[in-house]
Amino acid sequence: MAEPVAASDLRYRRILVKISGEALMGQKAYGIDMGTVSRIAGDIAQVVARGAEVCVVVGGGNIFRGLAGAAEGMDRATGDHMGMLATVMNALAVQNGLMQCQTPARVLSAIPMPSVCEPFVREKAHKYLEKGNVIVFAAGTGNPFFTTDTAAALRAAEMNCDALLKGTQVDGVYSADPKTDPKAERFDALSYTDVLARDLKVMDGAAIALARDNDIPIIVLSIAEQGNLARVLRGTARCTIVSGQ
Repeated sequence: MAEPVAASDLRYRRILVKISGEALMGQKAYGIDMGTVSRIAGDIAQVVARGAEVCVVVGGGNIFRGLAGAAEGMDRATGDHMGMLATVMNALAVQNGLMQCQTPARVLSAIPMPSVCEPFVREKAHKYLEKGNVIVFAAGTGNPFFTTDTAAALRAAEMNCDALLKGTQVDGVYSADPKTDPKAERFDALSYTDVLARDLKVMDGAAIALARDNDIPIIVLSIAEQGNLARVLRGTARCTIVSGQ
């Protein structure tokens, strides 16, 4: 368990955490593992208790991917809208996990569905965040052909976040998949230009460009390691920082 951190000692005060749908599966092959969701929610609650303001963007790949549907003959826009609805289910699960940790959370969706969650309104989101709520953004950007990576960079810019944390299953950015290539090189720091020029699979190009244009560092860390969010805020996490350098 990470040691307590005073709010004044946080390296980043306002952050956006991007969590893939796959990260919410745990050891399952499909769907949501509530034990994994509870652990991740606990990590978020921990940093909120120490003074951080946290936004979350969730993916939907554990339930449905628009690209996968398109590969099987589905209209791409229809598939993407189905993927956006999957992110709403994941967002509600994360909200439930946070509420069980006694941490107030609001789900704001880019696709209006008022009987399920609130629509995204930037000014409202800022007010919720300032009052100590975790904001869980759902439905991506609300538009097809844009990934939840791009949605994360967009929301991080809109919410004036100090950093965008990309939660993965490995401890940073590698030149290749370290699970299949033992010679893969790990990076402690990269520039936005390096990531784009070397086509490193950090986030998609639109997300990297948005982060670069708004000077938002991207921190790639293992979301599977408990307490890692707190370590990032202390500056002690093993991670890769993508920035303008």
